Amino acid sequence: MEAGCCYVPLMRIVVTAGPTREAIDPVRFISNRSSGRMGYAVAEEAVARGHGVVLIAGPVALADPPGAQVIRVTTSEDMLAAVGNALESCDALVMAAAVADWRPVTVSAEKIKKSRIPPVIRLEPAPDILKTLRPRKGGRIFVGFAAETGNPLPEAVRKLRDKGLDMIVANDVSQADAGFDVETNRCTLVTGEDEAVALPLMSKMDVAGRILDWIEKRRAG
Repeated sequence: MEAGCCYVPLMRIVVTAGPTREAIDPVRFISNRSSGRMGYAVAEEAVARGHGVVLIAGPVALADPPGAQVIRVTTSEDMLAAVGNALESCDALVMAAAVADWRPVTVSAEKIKKSRIPPVIRLEPAPDILKTLRPRKGGRIFVGFAAETGNPLPEAVRKLRDKGLDMIVANDVSQADAGFDVETNRCTLVTGEDEAVALPLMSKMDVAGRILDWIEKRRAG
């Protein structure tokens, strides 16, 4: 780089990764098995390609990708706020996080004693981040994920329409080599009811590359 030049990223991409945790009390919470590996792979690959990356991560045990701005969050409400704040200056959002669908209606300020734990915990819907931010999408590219058990395509197509996405990445997390806490994934990139590209089993870094190939092509076109 010549003296006096400033680095200008090709695109500014917000990536979310990992689970959220919805507290029951200071000790217990509702969460899921997401490791964050897929979202971290997207962030790492995007940085390597020269994009500016904001990675918004739930509780994970992964090292921060060099070159990415990392924002740590815990709850779905935290993640919604962080994504909302970062959205204004981004060109694309890749929502790879596994955000909790439900959260307790009430949260105890103190640990609930075992003898007093209620047999039924009342739940309410957690924020649907992509659906909430859909009115602010504008010309930005929105990519979501559909992690299902069994055939993920019908639910992926529904989410694509319902959330106003440009693409959704569908995968069957019941497969031992393509679910949680593994380095590989087997995904289908869905861009419409009859527009889907099934990828073979590959590393999550390679899947990240295919996702970014599509985003870059869409942005250029």
